[in-house]
Amino acid sequence: MTSLFRSLPLLALLGFVGCHSASRPPVDLLVYNATVYTVDSTFSTAQAFAVQDGKFVAVGTADELRSKYQAKQEVDARGQFIYPGFYDAHCHFYRYALGLRDANLVGTTSWAEVVQKLEQHRQKFPRAAWLTGRGWDQNDWADKQFPTKAKLDELFPDVPVFLIRVDGHAALVNQKALDLAGVTASTPIQGGTITRDAQGRLTGLLVDNAVRLVGPKIPEPTPAEADAALLQAQQLCWAVGLTSLADAGLDKPNIDRMEALQEAGKLKLRLYAMLNPTKANKDFYFKQGPIFHDRLTINSFKVYADGALGSRGACLVQPYADRPKETGFLLSTEQEFRQLAHDIAAKGFQMNTHAIGDSANRIILNIYGEALQGQKDRRWRIEHAQVVTPADMPKFGQFGIVPSVQPTHATSDMYWAGERLGAERLKTAYAYQELRRQYGQVALGSDFPVEDINPLFGFHSAVARQDAKNYPTPGFQMENALSRPDALRGMTTWAAHAAFEDKQKGRIQPGMAADFVVLDTDLLQAPKEKLRGAKVQQTWIGGEKVFAARP
Repeated sequence: MTSLFRSLPLLALLGFVGCHSASRPPVDLLVYNATVYTVDSTFSTAQAFAVQDGKFVAVGTADELRSKYQAKQEVDARGQFIYPGFYDAHCHFYRYALGLRDANLVGTTSWAEVVQKLEQHRQKFPRAAWLTGRGWDQNDWADKQFPTKAKLDELFPDVPVFLIRVDGHAALVNQKALDLAGVTASTPIQGGTITRDAQGRLTGLLVDNAVRLVGPKIPEPTPAEADAALLQAQQLCWAVGLTSLADAGLDKPNIDRMEALQEAGKLKLRLYAMLNPTKANKDFYFKQGPIFHDRLTINSFKVYADGALGSRGACLVQPYADRPKETGFLLSTEQEFRQLAHDIAAKGFQMNTHAIGDSANRIILNIYGEALQGQKDRRWRIEHAQVVTPADMPKFGQFGIVPSVQPTHATSDMYWAGERLGAERLKTAYAYQELRRQYGQVALGSDFPVEDINPLFGFHSAVARQDAKNYPTPGFQMENALSRPDALRGMTTWAAHAAFEDKQKGRIQPGMAADFVVLDTDLLQAPKEKLRGAKVQQTWIGGEKVFAARP
């Protein structure tokens, strides 16, 4: 003890120590012994951070923060790696949740395997009013041919069957489902296809808008079933490090249900809800105006310009390489898109448009430019932006349009995309690096349940341009791979930017929401082949631990 302390009376010394302790303000949480990727403007790293009232208040070293704050709880990260909570910038959370009760057809290698899975699913749920499934992809089958309803009619003559393709833009249904929906060979359809065989008979395959003729006939789950499904889906999101989601295409009742769960403290995920442009949604939200709550943002409308490449519904400038008489189609007229854009612009919302084909991208980009009239920070978005001509690519920067892309689409489609597009057109497809150069950012999502829910799969696809088996070895069109820092930005702060939420979340720095994820892997340094295997150890939202991996 120094002479100063020896000269002080005991009570004075105790008072000095007490005042010194009291001078350190309390914080709820101090996390230390980590490599913290803050994803701030300089992409700095740290070793510790402090949290108070659900927000980061300081970032630095453990010694610095302990000298400044008195923590109610300290967490030793044991040398692991911490990132801002992962943000899926384009998914279908509500649909994913309800789809947990469907037959899982993802990865099936033949139509026979699909049928087998359906029979097994029916045995598990023999009383279900409909037999529903999701995830089949004829491109994964040896013959690559679209299936027909013949086997479904034979096996399930009295049960309506509805099987949605992996991209969500086509469905196979049986005759019972067609009868319930009143669909016949003469049913008119715009922006879609009711497929017929050479004799003019319905095959059961519905594409794009035709899917909507049958889908709405499927009974809605009860409120209790829907709530349970949403909370189950939330657990699955937390387990892969997701703390924020952009749910692409919702109606007011869907949002009301999720908001009620949030207000009850049950649904803790942060949601950016894109509205379907229905009359009911427009009537209510145009009058209400954009909504920015702590865990719910309602500031955009999700529009579909065209279909998907896999089912040849994507609208192309030139015909498909493998179907020289087809160019795909728009799902509405150009005039309808133009009017909708002007209405959305006038009401202060974002317009987020699904555009896959180069013709769809061109049309929507031009309409955006007209409607925005030079306002470059309205953050209108193109969702997917899969095929864009070199002439149209600069319009993302020129008009200030956010490219919202899904890296796993590139590595899922790379086996057959060249067949649809041809070698030359393929060069400007899935061009994520070029899109980043044009706008300065890319928002990254997964499109789950179209792709896997795990955002680390998207990170790997973005930087390695490889599939789960690390194929191809050199990577698919590596000139459009993203750097690792940019891929991490794309699933954190850039995703938040695309939702006008970048001042609230997406970075580990003071004032931001304390959403973070703890991994066992350094995403910035680990070998590429290790990225998909990275394990989430903990997920935190607003300073609350919502997931911990089992030891």
